[in-house]
Amino acid sequence: MSTTVLENMNQNIRNIAIIAHVDHGKTTLVDQLLKEGGVYRANQQVEERAMDSMDLEREKGITIKAKNTAVHWKDKTINIVDTPGHADFGGEVERALRMVDGVLLVVDSYDGPQAQTRFVLRKALAHGLKVVIVVNKIDRDNADPLKSYDKVQELLLELNATEEQFDAPVVFGSGRDGYMMRTLDGKRENMTPLFETILEHVPPPFAKPDSAFHMLVSNIDWSDYVGRIAVGKILGGKIAVGDTVFVVRHSDGKRIRNKVTKIFEYSGLGTTEAALGGIAGNIVGIAGFEDVDIGDTLTADAEGHALPFTQIDPPTLEMQFAVNDGPLAGREGKFVTSRQLRERLYKEIKTNVSIHVEDTDKAGVFTLKARGAMQIAVLVETMRREGFELLVSRPQVITKKSEEGQTLEPYETLWVEVPEECVGSVMQNLANRKGQLTNMEKHPHGTTIEAHITTRGLIGFEIDLVNQTNGRGVMLHLFKEYGPWAGELITRLTGTLLATESGVTTAYALDMIAERGRLFVVPGEDVYEGMIVGENPRNEDVPVNAARAKQLTNFRSQGEGKGIQLAPPIKLSLERAIEYIAPDEFVEATPKSLRLRKKILNSNERRKIERNEKKGVE
Repeated sequence: MSTTVLENMNQNIRNIAIIAHVDHGKTTLVDQLLKEGGVYRANQQVEERAMDSMDLEREKGITIKAKNTAVHWKDKTINIVDTPGHADFGGEVERALRMVDGVLLVVDSYDGPQAQTRFVLRKALAHGLKVVIVVNKIDRDNADPLKSYDKVQELLLELNATEEQFDAPVVFGSGRDGYMMRTLDGKRENMTPLFETILEHVPPPFAKPDSAFHMLVSNIDWSDYVGRIAVGKILGGKIAVGDTVFVVRHSDGKRIRNKVTKIFEYSGLGTTEAALGGIAGNIVGIAGFEDVDIGDTLTADAEGHALPFTQIDPPTLEMQFAVNDGPLAGREGKFVTSRQLRERLYKEIKTNVSIHVEDTDKAGVFTLKARGAMQIAVLVETMRREGFELLVSRPQVITKKSEEGQTLEPYETLWVEVPEECVGSVMQNLANRKGQLTNMEKHPHGTTIEAHITTRGLIGFEIDLVNQTNGRGVMLHLFKEYGPWAGELITRLTGTLLATESGVTTAYALDMIAERGRLFVVPGEDVYEGMIVGENPRNEDVPVNAARAKQLTNFRSQGEGKGIQLAPPIKLSLERAIEYIAPDEFVEATPKSLRLRKKILNSNERRKIERNEKKGVE
């Protein structure tokens, strides 16, 4: 390597991302690196899944936001970006890879590389990043670390890795138990072999310390004290508090002059104000901007050029968020007004670049555009926990018009990994949703199906997959293109059992209703007219009185009927509920309850609208 190139690298810094399939142990691995890097004091309790700071991340066991930390090992700083594995948060992965020079590819020693390993690894190789393979969980029952390593090498070949990327070093170990080894017969002591491999194989960041300050904004953080914080890797020069910086906007190329008010470095589990300012090659957060977005360029040179930015996959789904106007509104939530809902949604888009919010012509109703149902469910669940009440509609795809006036809709490439015995039923489900099979591969754990399918066809598919494979199926989808409208799709074949009266449900009433379908409620629940209390197997809505009480006579004692045995009700998760509802229905989400209801609660009004729509069609 030439002397000039070495001078343009900060030898004391390494920037890496950790990528893996869901549940292969990458977040636990980060916990161990933090522990050994001295983040925790000797007497401090080690917090499990430390980087999963959101409550939802801990509960779901997944990473949602790409987050930064840094480990100081010997005299080196290793910046670590923990990335999501779920496809809905692919934008987070894309941005994280812009800041790093290498990746730790974490693979379970039993499962080997799986669908989402393929997705993130493909993106990392395309960015030209060096790979360090970590075969994790070698202490699992039936683990086969060497076989998993062979599978990773096969995947690297399949994804057209360069010769250098293919010759990636490998370490074996257990993130949970805190040891890594260069060979399987090595000593099970600590994480040192992994630290050494990172420093040997991942190059220092390429940066020009003597040029003018230059940085691409790869992520946005938010602080109530300093506002927007631009996060990225400094590619040139250095920056200090009080310096003048120009923002070159990615959207329109405009230049805006700003003054730096704070600089943050990542250290351990949080951020610290940088004592010496930001230096070339380091990943930092910079505050002092009223308006800065992901993809913008920060430069100290008034004539500095904009840095190239990879476009993030566009939103493909839109849905309505509305103020809760049901009879039970305001009983459980603190934030129930249109103004509060609007402020919260617009605050979200300051830090979440893959979500878009728009006002509508209806008071208290907002359109939200996003990548997938999981992403939307995470936002709604977060808002519930903050004390919001709101109504959420079924996701609809965002369509476009071609130059010839043809309606176009988004299509995705779908990968599904299923056990061998479930292949037939899953393929039939995809065919019903107008998915087209493009590839199929058998492997020891089952079969990988690759298909081309509309985003519409994917709504609700993940729930079907869980049911058809008893939870063993895994799916991944990536936006591919806009293509011709695929025609009508029926993804829900059932109707509803609709409450006709407001009141409290009784065992007597539910016992009679249970003969018509499956219940969503139990005795003693508040219901109201237009609320969905169950599912009708036939594709029609059936009116029912769920609050009917048993009429007492001289010949019947009040005690009769208390022995009624009802089947357990179906309790839908928020994500399942959002995908389950029909276009004329809402999910009512409050801090304590999830209810399904018609958009128009009054049955007479619904019939009137249906008649008018039929007349319009005729």
